[in-house]
Amino acid sequence: MQLSKSEEQLMQFLWKRKKAFLKDLLEDFATPKPATTTVATLLKRMKDKGFIDYTLYGKSREYYPLVKKTDYFSKHVNGLIKHFFNDSATQFASFFTSETNMSKEELEELRALIDQQIKKK
Repeated sequence: MQLSKSEEQLMQFLWKRKKAFLKDLLEDFATPKPATTTVATLLKRMKDKGFIDYTLYGKSREYYPLVKKTDYFSKHVNGLIKHFFNDSATQFASFFTSETNMSKEELEELRALIDQQIKKK
């Protein structure tokens, strides 16, 4: 299951806050802010998809994520690698390092991260 762009933006706010009421989430939006009913609809859709849940306090709902940010993005990156790079992480890494404007320092940092992962295996 996937989130729409609007739902993903709202999910980013919720991941950052960890728990939030509707009014708190509305504060996170830039001006012009969406209508309260729009955000409430997005939250309902996200709950129906199994991404969030809430705790009821009287008539107020405190929302919290059920899906970790790392799990969500890991699934998307793996899907990207599968569909655009023939399920080859090496092809993805080759594309990523050659087609982005990474500085020498960033490439060296990336190499250090890869070396760390090699040592763990």
